[in-house]
Amino acid sequence: MKAFMDKDFLLETEMAQKLYHEYAAKMPILDYHCHINPQEIAEDRKFENITQVWLGGDHYKWRQMRSNGVEEKYITGDASDREKFQKWAETLEKAIGNPLYHWSHLELQRYFGYYGALNGETAEEVWNLCNAKLQEDGMSARNLIRQSNVTLVCTTDDPVDSLEWHEKIAADESFEVQVLPAWRPDKAMNLEKPDYLDYLKKLEEVSEVKIDSFAALIQALKVRMDYFAARGCSVSDHGLEYVMYAPASAEEIEAIFAKRLRGENVSRQDELQFKTAYMVALGREYHKKNWVMQLHYGVKRDNNSAIFRKLGPDAGIDCINNYAPSSEMADYLNALASTDELPKTILYSLNPTDNAAIGTIIGCFQSEETRGKIQQGSAWWFNDNKQGMIDQMVSLANLGLLGNFIGMLTDSRSFLSYTRHEYFRRIVCNLIGGWVENGEYPADEKVLGRMVQDISYNNAVRYFGFEL
Repeated sequence: MKAFMDKDFLLETEMAQKLYHEYAAKMPILDYHCHINPQEIAEDRKFENITQVWLGGDHYKWRQMRSNGVEEKYITGDASDREKFQKWAETLEKAIGNPLYHWSHLELQRYFGYYGALNGETAEEVWNLCNAKLQEDGMSARNLIRQSNVTLVCTTDDPVDSLEWHEKIAADESFEVQVLPAWRPDKAMNLEKPDYLDYLKKLEEVSEVKIDSFAALIQALKVRMDYFAARGCSVSDHGLEYVMYAPASAEEIEAIFAKRLRGENVSRQDELQFKTAYMVALGREYHKKNWVMQLHYGVKRDNNSAIFRKLGPDAGIDCINNYAPSSEMADYLNALASTDELPKTILYSLNPTDNAAIGTIIGCFQSEETRGKIQQGSAWWFNDNKQGMIDQMVSLANLGLLGNFIGMLTDSRSFLSYTRHEYFRRIVCNLIGGWVENGEYPADEKVLGRMVQDISYNNAVRYFGFEL
């Protein structure tokens, strides 16, 4: 029996161990998609206790605590931080087979030097150890990023954001890690939302463009894109129900938008046509600016209305949506490719059954512009586990070129989540090592070592074109 999460955790073969320890482990981290608050980096926040780091905004953990019958008071309510931590520890011991069990213990090992198992009985010991460690200067937000060997972070930012914290970080020569904004313009697209017109007023103010037409909306967004680009942004991200394609004439789109500006409701078909025009217009602009376009889809959000009314979005009440017609996504990409305006694009679906569809679609739109111009993104959200990562990479290997894969992203609000990259790298090395062990690929250490280093870091640096 192997020891619990020892140095060869998840590494089942000699080749896997060699690839991880001698090649992947030493690579830096490029965190090209996360939800960290840039203000906390600018102010170099120090955390009072482990609950603030672990449970403050982690809806992954909230879901599991609810599954364990924990009262909401101890999850997002007014219970003390110590009480909340106890409830999490009691939940975690039951989470066998869940990635949260591995992530939590990797974080305890790497940042706090704790190699035991967190459960209800050890909670007091771990609470005291972690809280004492968090008082050290090396555990501030910036130093956590440093000790994780991160070279660049892309946050997630709305077009109306001032980016003031990014400017402060960039002007501070004492912090060597780049922190760049990433463009997330979902609110400008979701015209069906009841607060849409209120949002447009904010966009008008910051862009100084009167939004009285669809053309004006796109112009206002272009103004803000220039603002973001001047502050280092070269990455966009869209959260979509699915990648739709319902084309309409310019006149029809203007009529739909005018209807919404008058405060009238729009039909589902109106919504799909508007969003199609919106995504085509922005896709063209990304191509002009050489920005990367990320499309996250396949999710149905905010399913529990009672919790949503109380806590709002990102409360742990989202699920997989199994409606995502691959034909429409192909048509959307083709609408941009047919005029040579398709940007570098990364596709992520929350539904693992979409892996093969994505793998076949990306092969239709590759070009000599860059290796792996159209990417299947890493296993996302509910798929961000051992089996989900294996399934995504096996599918990509079967249908594309795994060697060009841009690898892992953190997709987290926590400064301790960088161990997810270690988890991913161990799984990559074990997968590749297994193929070698099985005689499916030569035991060429030089080629294999370069491949896992590329997947871990180098491919993303090349793909995004960041200057590091």
